[in-house]
Amino acid sequence: MYAKVLVPIDGGATGDAALREAVALARVAGSRLRLLHVLDRYAHASGFEPAAVYCDQVLPRERGAAGERLERACAIAAAAGVQADAELIDSPVVEIAQSICSAAQVWGADLIVLGTHGRRGVDRLLLGSRAEAVVRRSTVPVLLVHGDAADPACAADAGAEARADWTR
Repeated sequence: MYAKVLVPIDGGATGDAALREAVALARVAGSRLRLLHVLDRYAHASGFEPAAVYCDQVLPRERGAAGERLERACAIAAAAGVQADAELIDSPVVEIAQSICSAAQVWGADLIVLGTHGRRGVDRLLLGSRAEAVVRRSTVPVLLVHGDAADPACAADAGAEARADWTR
């Protein structure tokens, strides 16, 4: 049914919850996973660092962290006996939701499994929702996985993402 499942990961608790769900699904369905990280080049720029520092230190650090996240996610899938490969999208101009949907289409994914904070009301209105943008744009089914509200990592993750989104 779902032979190819795309799993966008960002290193946050809700992304980890989506990874666990995708691995469990893949074990039952015999699916192959593609673990995707879209590097948001500007999320870690303050605007005060000189261009040379940004290019020589900030970007390489973020690329390295993204690679480590993908390696860790691949190891989790492999430990569960699930085939997985990784893709890093690193482009100077990137809209994350569109990048996820494009990657799914190019790879021929049957499903996207994506973590979400499930914001409602004013929070969603002010901060937006990447998950909602993926759902609206995707040509394949999208499974949204909520982080555990009782998990302190998910609560902290939601606060950090909210602060990051507010600054964009």
